[in-house]
This record gives sequence, C-alpha cells and structure tokens, in this order.
Amino acid sequence: MTEAGVTGRRANRRGMATRESMLKGALRSLASGDPASVSGNRIAKEIGVTWGALKYQFGDIDGFWAAVLHYTAERRGDLPARVDPNQSLRERVEGMVELMFDGLTATDSLAIETLRAALPREHAELERLYPRTAAELASWKPLWNEACQKAFADLAIDPVKVREVATFFPAAMRGIVSEKQLGTYSDLAEARQGLANSIIAYLYQPDVK
Repeated sequence: MTEAGVTGRRANRRGMATRESMLKGALRSLASGDPASVSGNRIAKEIGVTWGALKYQFGDIDGFWAAVLHYTAERRGDLPARVDPNQSLRERVEGMVELMFDGLTATDSLAIETLRAALPREHAELERLYPRTAAELASWKPLWNEACQKAFADLAIDPVKVREVATFFPAAMRGIVSEKQLGTYSDLAEARQGLANSIIAYLYQPDVK
C-alpha cells in the first residue's frame, strides 16, 4: 500500500468521524427545544467549530439540515418492520405503540420536532428554500408505509387498512406524547392501550389471531 493511499484512508475516516460528531452535536442542540437552536452558526459555536467547517462538510444550511434528518433516519432503522413473525396482531400493534411512545421522547425525535417547527409549512416554499431537506422529509413517508406493510404482511391484512393506520398512527402518538410533555391528569398508559385496541379492531380479520 502506498503512503498516499494510507493518508487518504485515514483522512476519510477522520472526516467521517468529524461529520458524525457535528451531527450528534446538532441533535443535542436541537433537542433542547429552543427555537433559536435552529441556526447553523449557533450549532457550530455550541459544538466548538466554525460555520465554515460545517459548510465544508455539508455544503450549506440546506445540506446540513438534510444530513441531520438523514442521520436520524439511519439511527431509527427499518421500524416497525422488525417484528417477531410469531407475534399475534395484538402483540405487534401494542409493541409498535410502546416503541413509538419511547422513541418520540428520545433526543432524535425532539430534535426533529424543533427543526420541523422552524421550517416552512407549505411544501412549495419548503422545496424552494430547502430542496434537499424537503427531499429527505418526503422520502420518509413511502419508507414508513413500506415498513408497516412488511410488519403485517404475513397476517394477510387489507393493505389499504394498513396504509391508513400508517398515515394516522404517528400523529396520534405525537398527541399522546404531547400530553405527557405538557402535563396531564389523564392516564397515558390507558390512552396508549385504547389506541392499540382501536387499531387492532380496525385491522382484525376473522382468520387473523
């Protein structure tokens, strides 16, 4: 192996480590929930680098936000498709509810919510100002739908019903998590069980356990 080859590989590994360190720092900053944290300059300062260093790694603020979102998607993995094929419909749905409830209170999810709240709501405006960020966000829906279909594929459940559940499920779970964050007298364990029971009743078919 040539010296140039060794140097190039080491530099690449260092670059990847630096990039990941920046992304982790961005997640910590955004997870604070402070709207002011949605600033490339502020995040750079908090993680101890310059804005120029961030631009070198990600190109611009659009590339940075797209990379942050993609990083969370990679860490999240192919959920909820990773289910035990021996589980019943009830076990799968209840598992999904608890998994998302825990996930939505984790650092990555809090960071995503802070970033999304600061981005334009209208698709056209988002795509105009932040095309790479918009493309990353848009890619999540079909991947999520596909993962949900895989999670129930062996149970022969109506795919239209699964797609409908996949559409409303994240929003319903965010509502329950929001109640937890705001403080509530409601029993959120009961709320989660009620949501699971409703989904099970909707998806249930006589030949499905």
